[in-house]
Amino acid sequence: MSAIALYARATAGFDDRVAATLQRLRDAAAAHAGHVVQSTSLGAEDMVVTDLIARHRLPITIATLETGALHAETVALIGTITQRYGVPVAVFRPQAEAVVQFVRTHGDKAMYESLDLRKACCGIRKMEPLGRMLAGQTAWVTGLRREQSNARGEVPFADTDDAGRAKLNVLADWSWADVWHYIQLHDVPTNPLHDQFMPSIGCAPCTRAIAVGEPFRAGRWWWEDESLKECGLHVKQDAAVSMIGEKA
Repeated sequence: MSAIALYARATAGFDDRVAATLQRLRDAAAAHAGHVVQSTSLGAEDMVVTDLIARHRLPITIATLETGALHAETVALIGTITQRYGVPVAVFRPQAEAVVQFVRTHGDKAMYESLDLRKACCGIRKMEPLGRMLAGQTAWVTGLRREQSNARGEVPFADTDDAGRAKLNVLADWSWADVWHYIQLHDVPTNPLHDQFMPSIGCAPCTRAIAVGEPFRAGRWWWEDESLKECGLHVKQDAAVSMIGEKA
């Protein structure tokens, strides 16, 4: 069964949520003219945000992290966006030598061995490239939603990151049904892995399909404690240190 058939549902207030999200994006483009970027993971939520940006021709840069460990289906979406919408996607990759050294020292399955090694891998493949993506920007747009996990249950529409940049979670109040209803209405391209019961897709070694009844992000870092399931992209430094300390 396709993800659209499984998840897409029209719910009360959907049109109002779309209109409010579009207004948040327009406000961001105006307030941070030339210095706002959508950081897309190429997942379903982020494809909705990309569609809104491109459909309404908003001056927001679209950028992604190509970690070198993504599924081929995920990487293919980068070209699909440009072909479909006629907009470029800025691609940020990890420093090749840092990846080589990490794998040489710890092996290509290091992420399964300890939390510290998994976070070190995320640091090389995600955090360092993200720093380059956000350099010179005053705001970034994410696809975070409150419904995604307990850790994200209080995600605000607007926040600030550790560097003082505005972090805009424009879909914070959307449901999973909303996301797929929008995708269905506008024929938004999505990762075919969503049709294989992968609602949250990251690097290939760290993503699996979920079973019926499991949380959205159960397939991410499934061998770890639920409270630690973040790579660092969406955790403030003080919170990240606290989480690790509690489990030490």
